[in-house]
Amino acid sequence: MHFDPMIFFWIFLMIIAIQPIIRQRLLENARMKLIGEIEKQRGSRVILLVHRQETMSFLGFPIMRYIDIHDSEEVLRAIHLTDDDTPIDLVVHTPGGLAIAATQIARALSRQKAKVTVFVPHYAMSGGTLIALSADEIVMCEHAVLGPLDPQIGQQPAVSVLSVLQKKPLSDIDDNTLILADQAEKAIRQMKQTIIEILSHNQSSEKAEEIAEKLVSGKWTHDYPISAEEAKELGLPVSTEMPKEIMLLMNLYPQPVRQSVEYIPVRKSKIKAIFSRKQE
Repeated sequence: MHFDPMIFFWIFLMIIAIQPIIRQRLLENARMKLIGEIEKQRGSRVILLVHRQETMSFLGFPIMRYIDIHDSEEVLRAIHLTDDDTPIDLVVHTPGGLAIAATQIARALSRQKAKVTVFVPHYAMSGGTLIALSADEIVMCEHAVLGPLDPQIGQQPAVSVLSVLQKKPLSDIDDNTLILADQAEKAIRQMKQTIIEILSHNQSSEKAEEIAEKLVSGKWTHDYPISAEEAKELGLPVSTEMPKEIMLLMNLYPQPVRQSVEYIPVRKSKIKAIFSRKQE
């Protein structure tokens, strides 16, 4: 029997084409399995907010992933699907992002009745730090970092824009800078108020204001890495007892990642019922 070589060629191409799809599906299944195991072990709802951006590129230009409205919608949906008495474990790995999206997530978490734990395996900068402030406990790896929350106006730190008013007479400052300074003052005040609001669930008003002032004052550059030790000194509820399962979970998020928020999309009571049936 004669076989056309072109048939083998096209079969080979089909196998090559579907390999990435199969690999991605296996990876997603492995994530869901491990998330389920962690939820069962901790009795919690596990949510991931993971942004990988270091090696993603398009035509040679890096594509950066940040906290956006889609992320806040997904996380808020996951919170809504969580029973009030179920603890939430949020894994955060992000360089930051939109203030409105991070604020929505942080507010929702700070109002949870059950315990909220934010795990920071590597870094949670800017908006990621704002989200971490909403937690009853922040679990960081020994070398993981948070970041300052000083607002940025365009490409400029708001605090630096305001400093121009102190260094030059108003007559020597152009209108555009004066407008930016007005926006900068509002941004700093708003961010400080937001931080105090989020911290109020587990900090005294005085301590919340003290922490907020340090994070927005421009004491550090916006990309300054705040270590676990420094975070503790600020008064944040930081632990460095990172569960190995969380680190194993991060291994399942190689570059690049298309879906940045993942969770098992059912109520916790349903998850318990499923596990109970399996054990029977």
